[in-house]
Amino acid sequence: MHKWYVVQVLSSQEKKAKKALEERIQTHGMGELIDQVVLPIENVSEVKRGQQRVVEKRLWPGYLLVKMTLTDDSWMFVKDTSGIVDFLGGAKPTELSDTEIDTLLSDLEARKSKVTQKHKLQPGDKVKITDGVFVNFIGTVTEVFHEKGRLSVMVSIFGRETRVDDLEFWQVEEVSEDAVAE
Repeated sequence: MHKWYVVQVLSSQEKKAKKALEERIQTHGMGELIDQVVLPIENVSEVKRGQQRVVEKRLWPGYLLVKMTLTDDSWMFVKDTSGIVDFLGGAKPTELSDTEIDTLLSDLEARKSKVTQKHKLQPGDKVKITDGVFVNFIGTVTEVFHEKGRLSVMVSIFGRETRVDDLEFWQVEEVSEDAVAE
């Protein structure tokens, strides 16, 4: 009976390891023992150099999900695939429970149909400006333009509120309320 397992792969080699495993399954006729290989990803919108683009982001860097019947042969077959390090659980691979895998797969399915924003900043968030004329100033986000990759921040200069427009996301970093109080 097929169960789901988490397989550790070389970091940033997830796609190569998935492709290598799928090709080996086909060429060695292991389809009956190894049913499915999943790379958990989501589509993320980001703006670089003024251009908005959607990129795939790995949800679990360094890991794949494999649905298989665990035997000594299938275990060694997967482990011997280029780019694969080991099963989660090591010598005794740990299978995912039905509840865990149902939750994971439904979450992945929901993420397929939507594009998330790389930057989660919203009006009212506190940020520190890390680049430009107002470097090291802490302010409050007033507007966010995800499609342009820009935002506006209100900072206090000599006790006066001043709006800083046209900041790019990379020019600010989110700060906690604790950091603002210091």
